Amino acid sequence: MKRLLTGLQPSGDLTIANYIGGIKMTQKYQDEYESFIFVPDMHSITVEQDSKTLHERIRKNVCLYLACGIDPNKNTIYIQSENLYHANLSWILECNTYFGEASRMTQFKDKSAKGKNFSVGLFTYPILMASDILLYDADLVPTGIDQKQHVELARDIAIRFNKKYGDTFTVPDSLIPKVGYKIMDLQDPTKKMSKSSENKKGTIFLLDDTSSVRKKIMSAVTDSENKIYYDVDKKPGISNLLTIYSSIKDISIDNAVNHFKDYNYGELKKEVAQVVIDKLTDIQNKYNEYINSSIVDEILDAGKNKVNEMAKKKYEDVIKKVGLGR
Repeated sequence: MKRLLTGLQPSGDLTIANYIGGIKMTQKYQDEYESFIFVPDMHSITVEQDSKTLHERIRKNVCLYLACGIDPNKNTIYIQSENLYHANLSWILECNTYFGEASRMTQFKDKSAKGKNFSVGLFTYPILMASDILLYDADLVPTGIDQKQHVELARDIAIRFNKKYGDTFTVPDSLIPKVGYKIMDLQDPTKKMSKSSENKKGTIFLLDDTSSVRKKIMSAVTDSENKIYYDVDKKPGISNLLTIYSSIKDISIDNAVNHFKDYNYGELKKEVAQVVIDKLTDIQNKYNEYINSSIVDEILDAGKNKVNEMAKKKYEDVIKKVGLGR
């Protein structure tokens, strides 16, 4: 059975885009693959974080994974920082990565171009991501288009290391969903929906209340044509709503368009809002059960013990090949 690995940073509250583009995909494949899900909290501190809020989000994220249908009996769930081998392996991989490779990472270029001071960690974190993946010999990494480049870097590092030191790492592949892979901001549908967006009106969070969700969708930016069809370039707002609807309903875009062919924009938004609200209500009810339960710590402890043992074995193999230690 092939191994799948994925994670979502606790740098912000999880959104409907995280659910559609990440969590839902992982749920879909948990019966098909040996699945590893982690909270990459070390990645979060590449930018400044409030420590208390970060602690809270780590636990909230795990509870939301579970509430969204991630089965702890089918997935190994753990927190990145509770395994010291992630950072240790990352250093060795940094020493086997070229500066030019790291500097070409699109997300680094975008964030560093804003003119603000940025940490060295922001530059090197794609290599830590490679460590996250290669440490467990993951075959597949669910990812959006914007993160595909990071998986490609992990592939390049693995291939180079294997050629230099012998067969060590599995070379991973990206796994990108055909529908719903990129959910856009409701107020600016030319930009992806982000948990760190300054304008919260464009983002639907998994723990938003019903009235807030309805208001955000009903005020989503569309166009003046009042015709419903899918065209990302000409109708980004309508196309985004159709993507959200089709993803949650598990139907094709074509079927969604056909369903709404006689609707006006207000009717479209109203039905999309109700579908989202129904889904979030179910998630939130389950979340409230998990957040007040000790079962979360039991799941995380089991995951920590399992991955530490696996990582130790891989790391010891690596340092022996590189020539470190006694």
